[in-house]
Amino acid sequence: MAADDDTAEDSSSATTSGGAIADPRVPSVSASAVLGESESMPDDHPICRGHDFGSNPSSSNTIDAIMSSMLTTGFQATNLGLAIEEVRRMRSWRMSDSPWRDGDDEALHEPSVRRRIRARIFLAYTSNQISCGQREVIRYLVQNRMVDVLVTTAGGVEEDIVKCLEHTYMGDFGLDGRDLRQRGINRIGNLLVPNRNYCKFEDWLTPLLGKMHDEQDARWKDAALRLASITIDDDDDDDATQTRPFSITPSEFISRLGKEIDNEESVLYWAHRNSIPIFCPALTDGSIGDMIYFHSYSRPGLVVDIARDIRKINDLAVRSHATGQIIIGGGIAKHHTCNANLMRNGADYSVYVNTAHEFDGSDSGASPGEAISWGKIRATANPVKVCADATVVFPLIVSQTFARDVEGWKESTRDCVCWIDDA
Repeated sequence: MAADDDTAEDSSSATTSGGAIADPRVPSVSASAVLGESESMPDDHPICRGHDFGSNPSSSNTIDAIMSSMLTTGFQATNLGLAIEEVRRMRSWRMSDSPWRDGDDEALHEPSVRRRIRARIFLAYTSNQISCGQREVIRYLVQNRMVDVLVTTAGGVEEDIVKCLEHTYMGDFGLDGRDLRQRGINRIGNLLVPNRNYCKFEDWLTPLLGKMHDEQDARWKDAALRLASITIDDDDDDDATQTRPFSITPSEFISRLGKEIDNEESVLYWAHRNSIPIFCPALTDGSIGDMIYFHSYSRPGLVVDIARDIRKINDLAVRSHATGQIIIGGGIAKHHTCNANLMRNGADYSVYVNTAHEFDGSDSGASPGEAISWGKIRATANPVKVCADATVVFPLIVSQTFARDVEGWKESTRDCVCWIDDA
């Protein structure tokens, strides 16, 4: 009888606990745990719903229609939708979006001035994005002046030039590395790059290194002659002894490569032509470094000055009324971009696209929230990370942002500047 009493007590509880169904066969604790009442969702809360290929098939199954459903699909599809919205915001921002307040710079008071000030957009990417077909997407953005600053790795520089000289071919992730090595073929994921491509790169770059070295030495000689022709007293103005820098910076080096390659398929070519700086703080970490190494044995003394470049990229961030950063991949390209924006207390808009995770404490996997803790992204920002292969995701982002109404965007930004003193 005691057992029956317990059962009766359980079933009685089940009828009243958390709205659980009244069923004497279901333990009350289980019914309460599984079928407990929940709060009602707000009427305007987004509902999970993906693309319906069956609705109006003749017009709805386009890339635009599919992409419009991403926000409510869930998982990384939703993050992709959020990334598209963030890129749209960084591109459309104008200072006129924010009211002028007492104490602000008087030069920024006029509405007509505020309407002409836009965000400076940083695009960072790792070398594999140039090795693969993403190169054409990046070149499109640079060719149309849709980004303002590029940050990449040594491979992101040299692979662009190599592709102007020889093709990169499709392969397979499963190809045997020992066999490829014997055949003189290098594998980048499922891409194949014959050794001859880098031999041609060496043949192209070696004489250019000599030419840049000649120009550096000529500046040294010119400075020495001018210094020898003046008398320096304690009261002399130090400015009288100042001269132009002797050495070339990585960004100047890269711009020179773009000028010399003179190939419209090249990202570097369009960056040089449109005066878009490309920063690469680890320029020697690749084939370019190999060439500089070889050059140093035949002719020591070539200097590449990273100090002026760190000032230049940091100043570009500081001298911006708003900044946006789109970062594909991780490593030094990601950190260098974020660190430049740290100098202005963080970027206003940020989109990360990478497959790295933060469990090991790496900067590659560091979340936007971690960047906020360092001041690399502003606390008021709404950054987005898409955890996915950028070769799939980034072209989709571009299709919904930069590639829309290109001529209209150019017209709307024709007289815009990123810093009031640039007007």
